[in-house]
Amino acid sequence: MKNKIAFEEHFAIEETLEQTRSFAGDSGVWDDFTREILDLGNERLEQMDKTGIEFAILSLNAPGVQRILNAGEAMNVAKKANERMAEAVAKHPGRYAALAALPMHDPDAASKELTRCVRELGFKGCMVNGFQQVDSAENVKYYDLPEYRSFWATVSELDVPFYLHPRMQISSRAPIYDGHPWLMSSPWGFAVETSIHSLRLCGSGLFDDYPKLRICIGHLGENIPFGLWRIDARMKFSRRAYRGKRPLGDYFRQHFHITTSGNFNDPAFRCTLETIDNDKIYFSADYPFERMEDAADWYDATKVISEEQKRKIGRTNAIKLFKLALK
Repeated sequence: MKNKIAFEEHFAIEETLEQTRSFAGDSGVWDDFTREILDLGNERLEQMDKTGIEFAILSLNAPGVQRILNAGEAMNVAKKANERMAEAVAKHPGRYAALAALPMHDPDAASKELTRCVRELGFKGCMVNGFQQVDSAENVKYYDLPEYRSFWATVSELDVPFYLHPRMQISSRAPIYDGHPWLMSSPWGFAVETSIHSLRLCGSGLFDDYPKLRICIGHLGENIPFGLWRIDARMKFSRRAYRGKRPLGDYFRQHFHITTSGNFNDPAFRCTLETIDNDKIYFSADYPFERMEDAADWYDATKVISEEQKRKIGRTNAIKLFKLALK
């Protein structure tokens, strides 16, 4: 399929490059990976052309500013990354848009930077890489906490999507992975961490307070579509401290938008399609952690969806979600 749109497509600046080595450096092609993730020019655009990706929405690599403990330093890095993306968009307006990097130490500071990026730089939303570490490595913040309500009010007012991207759990909170570091990152731990964070948002009453919110997650839903029926079934038996006014599955289906990033697999695709409204599913690659060719070859060849659905998921759904000036 030609003219696809992708929006879990990452880049790095020098200050965040080394953060990826812990889960990308073992590939044996670190030098190539470094070149690819720093590039926002010809190499990336040529790969997009070869794979039928017309337009990409850029975002800073994980864990990005979410791993920077000091709020001031994190804001400086976020602003540098956001300015770098803005430069790339200005240079290639027909090929790129951007999602803001946000330090989440202080909800009001995050709101201010998001507002600047959307209203002054024309960004289409934000991508936040999981929980925020604040002041010390052991102090982590999840965004269902009441202190973040003012931030979510800003997201709702701006009417832009919030992309919740994975990161690895910190070691002190993850003894179950001891001796098996491979489990902590993209093969398994990424989905565990992001799915729990997503479910916390659903169970916190957030979407009752802000019914316009739209949350994006990748990898065909971080395993949630497979488990959603059982979650609701068991919560009928025991709600415990669940604070939503409706079943959790209702919130997830209404407020979450799912990309194909990094999960190019027909059985998983079928499960997501049968669980989530197809208007809330989108093509993405997860470059350069995944190859654009792998994403596009699978998507272009899959018989799970019709050609009409393929165009919606590959293009027109994203145009609507991000209000893109594309036809």
